[in-house]
Amino acid sequence: MIPRPHRLAVVPLAIGLTATLGATPPAAPSAPTATPAPRTGFETSHGARWTGQAEEQDFLRAVDRGSVRVRIDRIGTTGQGRPVQLVRVGAPAPDRPAEVRRGNSVLLICSQHGDEPSGREACLTTVRDLAYARDAATRRFLERTSVLVVPTANPDGRAADTRGNADGTDINRDHIALQTAEGRAMAEVIRDYRPDTIYDLHEYGPTVPYYMKDVLSLWPRNLNTAGGVHREAGALSQDFVRPAVHRAGFSTGVYGIWTDPETGDPVKQVAGDGQERILRNTAGVKGSVGLLVETRVDPPPAFGWGDPHLAVLADAEKADPAFNNRRRVDSQLAALDGAFTFFDRHRSRIEAATTAARLAGYADHGPVYLGGADNEPATDAQILAHPPCAYRLEERQFAQVREELVRHGVVWRRDRDGVVVPLRQPLRKLIPLLLDQRAGYHLTVATPLNVCRRVVGGNG
Repeated sequence: MIPRPHRLAVVPLAIGLTATLGATPPAAPSAPTATPAPRTGFETSHGARWTGQAEEQDFLRAVDRGSVRVRIDRIGTTGQGRPVQLVRVGAPAPDRPAEVRRGNSVLLICSQHGDEPSGREACLTTVRDLAYARDAATRRFLERTSVLVVPTANPDGRAADTRGNADGTDINRDHIALQTAEGRAMAEVIRDYRPDTIYDLHEYGPTVPYYMKDVLSLWPRNLNTAGGVHREAGALSQDFVRPAVHRAGFSTGVYGIWTDPETGDPVKQVAGDGQERILRNTAGVKGSVGLLVETRVDPPPAFGWGDPHLAVLADAEKADPAFNNRRRVDSQLAALDGAFTFFDRHRSRIEAATTAARLAGYADHGPVYLGGADNEPATDAQILAHPPCAYRLEERQFAQVREELVRHGVVWRRDRDGVVVPLRQPLRKLIPLLLDQRAGYHLTVATPLNVCRRVVGGNG
């Protein structure tokens, strides 16, 4: 697809949503009150620079003051003392996690990698546009759907323009171990709010000519993802995000899959496996619909991949970095527009899938997978065909992993021999990944138990 001429990335998400729902959108985002809508540093510079941290804080405070739909919480503090924040958007804004659980909920995680800023810019303007839209369709949407946003998941990395955090850790590989302040903050949000959908915004560097689409997306590949959740995640990617991106004039593909430039057939897989420690996979294991979205950082090559229109755009992006920046943010916004259409149209199906996935843990039957992916069958050694009914931790072990279990939301009970973690609970598929010695990223090696008594309550 040939990208249309790019404009400043201030496409109001509410406008895209209301157009989908059939309402008449306002000419521009406007507040329920007379308060002027704030603008990000990216917007005021016409894409010449990314929004600074101080500008982000001023922007969010202005949105909070100007709209009753928004609440902002500090959910963590980075190694360098910067805040990790959660923005809650609703009509009105939910005051407590319990209010979120009564309806559908969406969690946007923005710029886990600090050198991938376009998702952050798209998230900031999305918060503003939802908060200030006056149309009835957006209001109805927010009455039934709570939108949770972590605008900058890696503030230290964003300040330094680095992939990792202040310690150099890739926080998108820390959703099992929870060794980073950023990873811990996100785990607590997932535990407390139990979002139905977790949408993770990233950027990638292309490989010409095999891997160079404007927008790539990928669902949870981990085999512990419940069938209904996996189907909804696939629908989000294939039936909503990708068509919306195409309608906006951008090209799309599957993240991690190189394709033949002539036929479009897969050539090889270079990323995107079933590792449980990656957020989109952690989401699936925990019963949420997950999606990773990646926009291309670099301009098209000078030859425009054989297309003269793309060659012109390539020259424009290389001559003006702001043009490149705007394309990156615009493509994120196009993908988000498709996602919000999905959240609205598939509301009942999403809730049914996530509820069933979490309740299935109480049945306590079926295999748990320690490896493999939806496109790579697990080996016999990677399958717990008959998982234990529980794992026992010695007091010493429990002391080492207690905080991680708490942040994941795992239930346990004490007995005279230590601590017992039963599998009969909503996070059944997660527990062996944390405690079994055969799991690739286990926290400790617990003792499997094959004879257990029924647990009522726990964590005490």
